Amino acid sequence: MSFNDPIAELLTKIRNAKRAQHRYVDLSFSKNKVKILDLMKSHGFIENFLVNQEKFKMRVFLRYTKDRRSVIRDLQRVSTCGMRQYVGYRNIPRVFNGMGLAILSTPQGIIDGETARNNKLGGELLCVVW
Repeated sequence: MSFNDPIAELLTKIRNAKRAQHRYVDLSFSKNKVKILDLMKSHGFIENFLVNQEKFKMRVFLRYTKDRRSVIRDLQRVSTCGMRQYVGYRNIPRVFNGMGLAILSTPQGIIDGETARNNKLGGELLCVVW
């Protein structure tokens, strides 16, 4: 199955797996998806992810609390293929007062909102995770 928006596919598959309380979810490989998943892992929203470049597949292991509730509350795609959302470094949203994560595509790559704000970089606001 092919998708027009690979980032929306990533977020939707993680959201569906979270609601069904799956341990992991399999995705197609993309360098942008790897960068987004690396940010989510470093901020504690997912446990880990594995990449198999020969088969162009990735496996994302979701993170749950002890009472089997997902650490991720919600994922939201902000900038879409039909309507791009660009923000300056002063307008980068603080998701749940810093508890969430804003992911941006900047001239220096895909980075989180706090790093972009500190480096005074604006860019395309891809998605928010909380």
